[in-house]
Amino acid sequence: MEWTPGPRELADLELLLSGAFEPLTGFLGHDDLHAVHERGTLAGGAPWPAAVTLHIDADLSPGDEVTLLDPEGLPLAALAVAGHEPDGLTSGPIKALGTPEHGPFARLRRTPAEVKERLAGRPALAVTMRGPLDDLSEIVATAKELDAAILLLPLSYGEAGPAVVRAALRCAERLPEDTIVVPVPLAPRDEPEIDLELREHVATAYGASEHLAGPEPVHIPGPPHRRGLVVFFTGLSGSGKSTIARGLRDALLELGSRTLTYLDGDVVRHLLSKGLTFSKADRDLNIRRIGFVAAETARHGGLAICAPIAPYAATREEVREMVESVGADFLLVHVATPLEECERRDRKGLYAKARAGLIPEFTGISDPYEEPEDADLEIDTTHLSIEAAVSRVLDTLKSGGWVR
Repeated sequence: MEWTPGPRELADLELLLSGAFEPLTGFLGHDDLHAVHERGTLAGGAPWPAAVTLHIDADLSPGDEVTLLDPEGLPLAALAVAGHEPDGLTSGPIKALGTPEHGPFARLRRTPAEVKERLAGRPALAVTMRGPLDDLSEIVATAKELDAAILLLPLSYGEAGPAVVRAALRCAERLPEDTIVVPVPLAPRDEPEIDLELREHVATAYGASEHLAGPEPVHIPGPPHRRGLVVFFTGLSGSGKSTIARGLRDALLELGSRTLTYLDGDVVRHLLSKGLTFSKADRDLNIRRIGFVAAETARHGGLAICAPIAPYAATREEVREMVESVGADFLLVHVATPLEECERRDRKGLYAKARAGLIPEFTGISDPYEEPEDADLEIDTTHLSIEAAVSRVLDTLKSGGWVR
């Protein structure tokens, strides 16, 4: 079978394939993970600080082979399945089928073996970076004391990755001519101590005799009115969410202070998601597509308004994560009009058809609606006019600083 890993898994895969994660030869299984968490070693005793895992949501058995693809479908590696847990944790050795061909600064990528060959036995001072280096004096002094070449390893994972590489290149202009810059897509780990240990392992793999960890960058978010925002309405059919969303769009257009994108559930289904059914899998895919477009809008500082039914909590959470991963804000508005009121309105006659069995898997009748427990705003339109509902949302945006 074929499988496309997630972004963090793809980053780890690239480091496994390059040899930067030596002595690992593949993704870790249950026994190795237990040893890493308990002792900071692999099951065989070799030191290793962090989990390097892959989850595949499919039926697999030991001995199966999985082709791991990049997001564009290019085969990167073959995984020989050694273990597959009920939660999807899949372990086993990997064999390279190709190398990543895309991404900013691809021309600077080097494997540890290539860097060691260039060093030709000379000591190296590796500096791992997740942000700019303001003071280079310690690096210069340490390299001079060791008579070492300087190896800048910008940790170029995620949205901030290109900026970190650019910072490394600017630093290299103020360092000796033989300074080497090699981007490394190392995803940060949650615990600072473990993250530092992993950085040291990677630096050693690249031939470092000494390692300096650059300071962590301080992220100061911009004011809310300059940040991207997704206002995501969810609720039953007939709850009033689309009407409120359109009213919010119109009110914001009148204010003229934000760039807007409006993604209505019905319109999206006719265009972006044409051909999808109303099965759970296709509903989830439809919401993910809406979330992707909304996140791309918010990535560049825009404001996106979405109004699908979005009945499943896990998929709504995926969209929130998509949006927040690009540095934007997410506002979940639950239009909590009760089913009885939605069915009483039934402007399109959908509930009547669902009750008659003419529409299968209809949310609220034959398919569940999972009410949000994480809504930022809840509105019941049973006894509330659309104008008042729009005002409540707009007031929330103003009080939060997203609209001025």
